[in-house]
Amino acid sequence: MDSSPPPRPTEPRPRRRDRHGRGMRGPVAPPQVPLSASRAQRFADLVQDSVERVERRLPEVADIDFQVLDVPRLDPGDWPDEAVPLGGTFAAQDGRPARVVVYRRPVELRTKGREECALLVHEIVVEQVAELLGLSPESVDPKYGDD
Repeated sequence: MDSSPPPRPTEPRPRRRDRHGRGMRGPVAPPQVPLSASRAQRFADLVQDSVERVERRLPEVADIDFQVLDVPRLDPGDWPDEAVPLGGTFAAQDGRPARVVVYRRPVELRTKGREECALLVHEIVVEQVAELLGLSPESVDPKYGDD
């Protein structure tokens, strides 16, 4: 009789079940269900909705690149004296289009719910577009300041 142990496989077998026999855990909801959208994605959707509202009134907004960043980059000397910006603009240069940036975390910290966040995001988008185009915020959105 051969007393040597059986040869071990070189590659581990894929697990089909967890140790309790219930199967591997997967996503809670499929990706197309809103429940699975992250906070960052929901915020980006708010910005996109606001941009579309402004673009219907001003078609030249289509030439502007909109971006969402988590937090602004601040120089160490800027921090104590100035408030944290909620958005910013960057003029077109070197063949790159003009850019409007909305900073997600500072906006989320100043709002309490989705509706309030949507209103503040729209205000920021309107103000930044107005600054970039050299217009007043009221000419970008006649309802600016009514809320």
